[in-house]
Amino acid sequence: MKASFVTLGCKVNQYETQALKELFRAEGYEIVSENDPADVCVVNTCSVTNIADRKSRQAVRHLKKLNPDCIVVVTGCYAQTGKEAVRAMEEVDIVAGTNEKSSIPELVREYIEDQEKKFRVLEYEKLGCFDEMGIVEAMEGRTRAYIKIQEGCNRFCSYCIIPYARGNVRSRNEEDILKEAELLINCGYKELVLTGINTALYGSEEDGEPKLHILIDKISRIEGDYRIRLSSLEPTVINAEYIKKLFEFKKLCHHVHLSVQSGSDNVLKSMKRRYDMTEYRNIVKTIKDFDENYGITTDIIVGFPGEEEEDFNDSVRTVEDIDFCKVHVFKYSRRGGTPADKMKDQVAPQVKNARSEALIKASETSAERFINKNLGTSRSVLFEEYDRKKGTITGLADNYIRVYVKMDEKDAENAINSFGNVLLEQRFLDGIKGILL
Repeated sequence: MKASFVTLGCKVNQYETQALKELFRAEGYEIVSENDPADVCVVNTCSVTNIADRKSRQAVRHLKKLNPDCIVVVTGCYAQTGKEAVRAMEEVDIVAGTNEKSSIPELVREYIEDQEKKFRVLEYEKLGCFDEMGIVEAMEGRTRAYIKIQEGCNRFCSYCIIPYARGNVRSRNEEDILKEAELLINCGYKELVLTGINTALYGSEEDGEPKLHILIDKISRIEGDYRIRLSSLEPTVINAEYIKKLFEFKKLCHHVHLSVQSGSDNVLKSMKRRYDMTEYRNIVKTIKDFDENYGITTDIIVGFPGEEEEDFNDSVRTVEDIDFCKVHVFKYSRRGGTPADKMKDQVAPQVKNARSEALIKASETSAERFINKNLGTSRSVLFEEYDRKKGTITGLADNYIRVYVKMDEKDAENAINSFGNVLLEQRFLDGIKGILL
């Protein structure tokens, strides 16, 4: 039996797909490419926007067209939030919600036996435990591995469907996280990326206080040559004082994804983001005081309901003032079931398009400034791959800059999946070319 997988959306989905692959391997399945013939096709969906929903449906239909006789399994956020629409698709044989992924091999076995459609999606109120799928041993790629540490979110920003798709906050068992981290380090992975639906909420179930720093401390004590990166931190959870707790960990990369979503206090309040721009800028200042070249990436939504031109200009000014190394710009997408969907003063599509283009341009300038500030400095780089045509080895610096170093192929073979201290000399492609010190 052969199984193929299509993954849409976030790093959490990618991690969970990898865990699913290992569950299917344990059942004796051969894992094949999504374009190869397969007996079982699993689509791990996203539902963060309407476009994501559409892509999920398209993926299902595409797989069924390629494999008319295959068993189609749909899981992930769209299977949770759009469960009835997914259930009604004639191409779909099995629907499994976000907290039922570990049961998918069992559902496939049942379907093979009785040839009856399977539907296992828990209601929101029952999404109360962490769906442990076992230790992930064989990540794809040999330098960087993701570890899921947390599930769910209780922030309920007014535009976001994800809390409804993923349920309330629940943290993964610490012992399982540490076992997985140690196994990955022993397998030779040099970078562990801690990820979750709202990573900063790790351990907050008991008293509302995040315990992420405690987990990082325990992972850092594992012996080995590796570093730790955080997938994101939410300013709805952490503040300037909390971020200081992370500076003591030498293995933690000097990079954080800190979503601002808007530079306007008016819009942030309407989004129910639980902070204002003064608080956000205080976090940024604390980070930059620690390391002026600390990499900060962010998300910004344009065209949120009621966003006036001055509100948008506040977002532009935020990007102009803060040297983000990357800004992900999103046009607001209405999601049924969220408060923002019912808000008045929805912004016209053409206005969203114009604002998106303007903010992307400002974001590119911001990234250029950040890169220029790094010229003449040195950073630790994890080398990942070699380009024979360019004669360069490339990898990510700890602060998320793409770095290129001139190197012959033989030396590059030995350098891949190792750290190097690199002097950053000149702008090159999407990053900086440097000299190995």
